[in-house]
Amino acid sequence: MGIRRFRPVTSTLRHTAIADFAEITKSTPEKQLLRPLKSSGGRNMYGRITSRYRGGGHKRMYRLIDFRRERIDQECAVLAIEYDPNRTARIALIQYPDGVKSYILAPLELKVGDKVISTVTQEVEIKPGNCMPLRRVPLGTAIHNIELKPGQGGKIARSAGISAQLIAKEGEIAFVRMPSSEVRKVPIDCRSTIGQIGNVEHETRSIGKAGRLRWKGRRPKVRGVVMNPVDHPHGGGEGKAPQGNPHPVTPWGRPTKGYKTRNRRKYSANDIIRRRGSK
Repeated sequence: MGIRRFRPVTSTLRHTAIADFAEITKSTPEKQLLRPLKSSGGRNMYGRITSRYRGGGHKRMYRLIDFRRERIDQECAVLAIEYDPNRTARIALIQYPDGVKSYILAPLELKVGDKVISTVTQEVEIKPGNCMPLRRVPLGTAIHNIELKPGQGGKIARSAGISAQLIAKEGEIAFVRMPSSEVRKVPIDCRSTIGQIGNVEHETRSIGKAGRLRWKGRRPKVRGVVMNPVDHPHGGGEGKAPQGNPHPVTPWGRPTKGYKTRNRRKYSANDIIRRRGSK
């Protein structure tokens, strides 16, 4: 696992830094765990664009990931570490004693041949890949794929290089520090997986060229200041004009660029003990 750089034969290769995929042990996915994935191009059911600058990109199949880790107290073996085009994290192919295969998110230190288990009541080793309720996780442990409701399946900390930290327990509530530094209350019977998610160098990569974003299905973005006034509130002016508006807005006039969008009256706001960025 690392970053691959190139000799600057072209101007784009000079800045390109991509993953070397050294941790990948299997190049073809498990056919029974694939499902078709339709591209929307940013359009809704009426064919109208609701998410701009999306479209094109390489065709891909969806990998069925077991975020719930439903098979309890069945130790399984890791068969391979694979690439998933639908997420930044790597995925691990596991096999249960009865031959059933499944995909899980691959923690940083998980290797082919390792044994992992998901449990509710059993005492198991605290090692990467094992899944257990927060009440059985020691304080200070790095965790990922955390449930918000018992049995719901992991919802938090699922991207590359991410981990949350269990910092306290009080009665039936656990306090978890999120990757954003936010501290949140989570029911203590919610399950999580031990360890930090792999592919930690994902943040340091550099796309290098516009074409690589087109492969991902992202079309070119256009700044508001280069549009006409009819197209954007920041548009217009003679020559190279600045934004002009002291409060940056979207094309539809809504505040943007640092404007907080979370509804503080939302039902889940009561679970947040410390917001991200607060002192």
